[in-house]
Amino acid sequence: MMINHDPDSETLDDLRLGGLKIIQASDGYRFSLDPVLMCAFARIGEGETVFDLGTGAGVIPLILAKRSPAKKIVGIELQPQMADRARRSAALNALEDRIEIRCADIRAVREWGQPQSADVVVCNPPFRVPGSGRIAPGDERAAARHELAGSLDDFLAAAAYLLPDGGRFYIIHLAERLAELLALMQQRRLAPKRLRCVHSREGEAARLVLVEGRRGGGGGMSVEVPLYIYAGVDYTAEVLAMYGED
Repeated sequence: MMINHDPDSETLDDLRLGGLKIIQASDGYRFSLDPVLMCAFARIGEGETVFDLGTGAGVIPLILAKRSPAKKIVGIELQPQMADRARRSAALNALEDRIEIRCADIRAVREWGQPQSADVVVCNPPFRVPGSGRIAPGDERAAARHELAGSLDDFLAAAAYLLPDGGRFYIIHLAERLAELLALMQQRRLAPKRLRCVHSREGEAARLVLVEGRRGGGGGMSVEVPLYIYAGVDYTAEVLAMYGED
C-alpha cells in the first residue's frame, strides 16, 4: 500500500532512551510512559522472538530492540499510517534488521501468524471499552484508547495462539479492570505469574497494573512491590533509571 507522507503532519521526537528517535503524527496518537514501564517489566531472553500486539507507532519494538537481547521483534498494527511510521522509525534508528512491522488485524491472527511462533508476546492495548469515557478525537487516538478494533479478550486470544506452552505474556492495563484481566487470562490459559501495581505517587491508589502470564502455567502468582511514577513533580529514581538517567 502506498502511503503519502505529509511532513507537516508528522514530528520527529526523542524517546529519551539511548538516542532513539520516533516519527509520530502531529495530531494523532502520541506515545506515553506506559510502553516504557512495560518494557522495563518484561523479561526478554537472548535470541527470543517477541510479538507486540497493537504496536502503534512502534515504541515498544524500538525500546526492546535497543534494551533487550531479543533476536526479532514483530509489531502488529491495524492502522496503515501508524504501521508505516513504525517501519520508518525502525529504519531511522538502523533497527530494521531486528524489527518487523506488519499491518494486520490481531483478531485475524490465524491468517497472518503461525501458532507457537513467539517466545514472548507483549501488549499495551486500548484501555477502555466503547461507551466508557470520552472518545478521543481522530481515528488514531480513538483506536489507541478505546476497544474499537479488538476487545481485551481478542488481544489475549491472539497472544495465546502465538505462544507455546511456557511462553511468556506481558500486559499493562487499568487497575480498575484487573479482576476482568486475570479472569480472561486464566480462560485463555495465560496463567498470571507476576503482578505489579503502578501508582502516580505514594499514598495514591494504583492507576495501572503490569502483569506477566505464562502459557499453560500452573498456580501461584508473585505480587511485587509497588511502582511509583512521581516524587513531587519529578519522576522517581526508578523511572529515571528506566530511561538510563540518574
